[in-house]
Parts: sequence; C-alpha cells; structure tokens
Amino acid sequence: MKIIMLFNLKVGVSAEDYEAWAKARDIPSVRALPSVDDFQVYRTTGVLGGKGVPLYAYVEVIDVPDMEGFGTDMASAAIQDVLKEFEEFADTPAFILTEPLSLA
Repeated sequence: MKIIMLFNLKVGVSAEDYEAWAKARDIPSVRALPSVDDFQVYRTTGVLGGKGVPLYAYVEVIDVPDMEGFGTDMASAAIQDVLKEFEEFADTPAFILTEPLSLA
C-alpha cells in the first residue's frame, strides 16, 4: 500500500524552512520505521501541458507493506514529535490510502 499526502505550506512558512526540516527530520525518521519500505517527498513544479498551477505544493509518498506495523510505528513518541513538527508546516494535508489495481 502507498500512503499519499498532498499539502501546501501554511501562510508564513517558507519552502526553504520546510525543505530543510524535511531533509533533516521527516525523511530520515519515516525511512527508519521498520514498517516502511520507502518514503519520498516531492515538490510540485507545474501542471502537465503548462496551464494552471498545481493544487498542492508538495506530495509525500510512503510505501507501507505492513499497515498494522505502521500503526504501531506511528504511535511511538519519536514519530509523534515529528508529526507535531509537520503540523507546524503543512496546511490541512490530505492523507490518501491506495492499493494497486489487479489487472489479471
């Protein structure tokens, strides 16, 4: 399963501050979780076709093969601290759970 987070920064938060925090705290903390296979953070750069502005400035994708373990990992005090810090940057993030389509 992949968890996708879409968000913009809160008013007054700079991209530089968020990205420095993400590199120093968010990415290493989430990647270290036993239940996570991968974690990527993306900055949006435009809309395909060049018309308009992306609805969200950032996209985070967490590859989680073990949702039960992920729930346990997310309850840890260390990750709760990271989540509280994330709330200082992100304005109403959307957390989307996904599963691959079976094409067989």
